[in-house]
Amino acid sequence: MKKNDIVELTITDMTDQGYGVGKTSDGYTFFVKHALPLDRVRAIVTKVKKNYSFATTKEYLECSPCRVTPSCDIARACGGCQLQEMSYEKQLEMKTQKVEHMLQHIGGFSQTMLVKENDTISANCIPIYPTIGMEQPYRYRNKTQLPVGRDKNGNIVVGFYAGRTHEIIPQKDCMLADAMCPSIVSAVISFMTQYQIAPYDEKTHTGLVRHILLRKGYTTGQWMVCLVINGKTMPHCDSLVSALSSIQEITSICLNINQEKTNVILGKEVISLKGPAYIEDDIGDLRFQIGPLSFFQVNPTQTSKLYQTVLSYAKLTGQEDVWDLYCGIGTISLFLARSAKRVRGVEIIPQAIENAKENAKRNHIDNTEFFVGKAEEVVPAIVANGKCQTDVVVVDPPRKGCEEILLQTLLRMDPKRIIYVSCDPATLARDLQYIVQKGNYEIQKVQPVDMFPMTEHVETVVLLSQLQNRPDDVID
Repeated sequence: MKKNDIVELTITDMTDQGYGVGKTSDGYTFFVKHALPLDRVRAIVTKVKKNYSFATTKEYLECSPCRVTPSCDIARACGGCQLQEMSYEKQLEMKTQKVEHMLQHIGGFSQTMLVKENDTISANCIPIYPTIGMEQPYRYRNKTQLPVGRDKNGNIVVGFYAGRTHEIIPQKDCMLADAMCPSIVSAVISFMTQYQIAPYDEKTHTGLVRHILLRKGYTTGQWMVCLVINGKTMPHCDSLVSALSSIQEITSICLNINQEKTNVILGKEVISLKGPAYIEDDIGDLRFQIGPLSFFQVNPTQTSKLYQTVLSYAKLTGQEDVWDLYCGIGTISLFLARSAKRVRGVEIIPQAIENAKENAKRNHIDNTEFFVGKAEEVVPAIVANGKCQTDVVVVDPPRKGCEEILLQTLLRMDPKRIIYVSCDPATLARDLQYIVQKGNYEIQKVQPVDMFPMTEHVETVVLLSQLQNRPDDVID
C-alpha cells in the first residue's frame, strides 16, 4: 500500500473526528474522508502508516441511507462542519454513541446502558440518555468569527479556514450563523477596500485586520461588530462606524487589539468605537452582558435545555451551598442561584468576573460571590483555609478538562453531588474515572446535548452522587 493508490471499501464505522472507517479483506484499516457508515466508496490513499492509512473519497459506488445533500456549497472544503452530509437523526445517534464509546474505552466504564427516558434502568448500570437535539439545526449560532486575508489575486477575502489549515475558504454566509452576517461582512469589506485597509498576513505579520467577530443577542436583537486588529488604531474609524450604523440592529462597534504572533484570535484590550463594548441577551428570564472576550454558549436554544438539565441534576431546595467552577460570566451560577442558599463562582478571566458581578446586580441576585483566578489555584487555597462549605459542585472546564489538583480538591470538598459539564467526551471520561476511582462517588446519569449541530462536537452533562446518598438519588 502506498500514497495515491486507489482502494474500494465498505464503510462500517465512523471516528470521533468524522472519518469513515473501512477495512480491506486482510483487516487493514483505512480512515476515509467524506465517507459515512454503509457507504461503499472508491478512495485515493493520502497517507500511509504501518497499521492504517488515510484516504479521501473519489467516488461513491453505493450511498449510505443516512447520506443527505449538504445545505452549504462549501461544506466539504470548510473546516467548520464535518457532518452536513449525514442526516440529523443519524448525527444525534452518533453523538450518543460517541459519549458511550469514550466512557467505555477511556473511562473504563463497561456498565454503560443506552436508554430512553421511560426505560427501566438496570441495577449498577450507567444510563446514557439520547442526545437532546434541535428542531431546526441551522442558523443557531449567536457568535461568528471570520478570518480576513487575501486570495491569490490580492483581493480581500473573508470566510473560514479549510480543515486543518489556515487557508481561507471565501464564505460570507455560513448556514450555522445568522442570516444577517453577510450584510455586515460586506459592509466591512467595502470599508477596507475603499480606504485600502490591508488584511492581516500571518506569514509576514503585516496588515491590520485579522478577524471579524460578530455577536448577536437572540432575545434582544442587539448586534456587536468587533474587528480584531494587528495595531492600536483603525484609520478612518469614523467612516467605519458610519458604514455599520446604517444597519440599525448594530448597537456595539469595537476593536480588539491583538499584535501577537499567535493563532489565538482575541487579544486582551478592547476599544469601543460606538456604544458599550457589550451586548445583552437572555437565558430564560435572566439577562446577561456579553463582551468580545466573554464566554457565552453559542447556541441559545440548546443552552436553555443544557442549563435546565444542570438545574434538575442539582436538586436544589434553597438550602445548598453551590460552587460553579469555570463560571465564565456567571450564566450557570445565576441560573442556579435562585434555587440555592449561596453560589460561588471561579473564573480565570478578570473581565468575565466583572461581567458576572454586574450580571448578578442587574438580575437582582445577591447570594453569589465570584473569584478571579485559576480554579486549580483558587479553590485549593479556600479549602485549605477551611472556608468551603459545599453541597453541590458544577464544573464546566475547557476542552482539556480538569487538572488533577482540582480533581483532588474537588474530592476534599466532599459535595453531595458533582455535575460535570463537558465539551469533550474524551477528557470527560478521563476525569470521571479519576473521581470514581479516587473518591466516594458513582455516575448516576449521562445526558448528551447537541450544542453544535452539523459538527462532530457534543456537550455532555453528568451527575455524580456520593455512594452513601444513593437512596436519595436513584433515577426515577
